[in-house]
Amino acid sequence: MLITKPYLRQRAVEYAERWALGRNPLFADFSEIGGNCTNFVSQCILAGSCVMNYTPDFGWYYVSLEERAPAWSGVEFLYDFLTGAEGFTLANGGVGPYASVVPREGVEPGDVVQYANRSGDWYHTVLVTDIRDGEIFVSAQSNDALNRPISSYTFAEARYLHIEGVRIEMNDDRCYQILLSGGF
Repeated sequence: MLITKPYLRQRAVEYAERWALGRNPLFADFSEIGGNCTNFVSQCILAGSCVMNYTPDFGWYYVSLEERAPAWSGVEFLYDFLTGAEGFTLANGGVGPYASVVPREGVEPGDVVQYANRSGDWYHTVLVTDIRDGEIFVSAQSNDALNRPISSYTFAEARYLHIEGVRIEMNDDRCYQILLSGGF
């Protein structure tokens, strides 16, 4: 049975602020092989959710450079996983964080912004780390940034992903057995 828990936004922001200008040695650095932006944002989301989805092809997980889901490090794939688009519905309806597309005014710290170029190619992912006086500040890797104003970026289009929560697997049988035995 799946239950929903809150996404811990402050943990995602704290992680982003800690690692935006460096690299966590627990994860590969994709800077030389296409960019590290979505890998970094996935790490931030993991810090706020502490849950991965190990569904082959359509999940969201990282074990190593060779063993990871496309959604972990691909801009479009992360969007598809979080929103349940393009065949990712089963994964998004399962374990892990999930999001909805919202207007710019609907984002909060810990949410995700993605940029597209004039050709409509989505090419960059950043994490919202602050909002002050109507200005959104983001942290990112590839072009490393810590609390950079979103207005300083050049892009043709942006989409804003509000992380709604995190689904986790609840094992009814274990709970029942603990309750039946009278002890946790």
